[in-house]
Amino acid sequence: MIEFELNGESVASASEVDTPLLWVIRDELKLKGTKFGCGIAMCGACTVHIDGVATRSCITPVSTVAGRAVTTIEGLATDAGKALQQAWVDAQVPQCGYCQSGQIMQAAGFLDNNPSPTDAQITAAMNGNLCRCMAYTRIHKAIRAAASGEGA
Repeated sequence: MIEFELNGESVASASEVDTPLLWVIRDELKLKGTKFGCGIAMCGACTVHIDGVATRSCITPVSTVAGRAVTTIEGLATDAGKALQQAWVDAQVPQCGYCQSGQIMQAAGFLDNNPSPTDAQITAAMNGNLCRCMAYTRIHKAIRAAASGEGA
């Protein structure tokens, strides 16, 4: 059994040690907010936080989170996370919505470490998260609004 903390709760996984964390979260622990996009850590749909660091769960073996804290979109309760979720609504970011949990998780990790970013820093931080609907302008607007504390 691999034991870790998920969204503040102690959990244990009986999965093989090399099973991607994404599949443990979705299939074993039944949290569906974290999405499968590409399976090679190139799109960001599977982004979660491990000990506060944005990480691609599709390539992270579950064994690497033993004894660590994992946060998914369902457990994102940081100030940055709450502000981002509201800014996402205010800016009407989602179209299909598929990438949004990964986008928010990436942005929350970024804002936790850089609460007053420049536009260039936002662009650089979000560069690896893909949106098939091309909502990048609204995503950027929402991150800017969350960082500034103002509405989108």
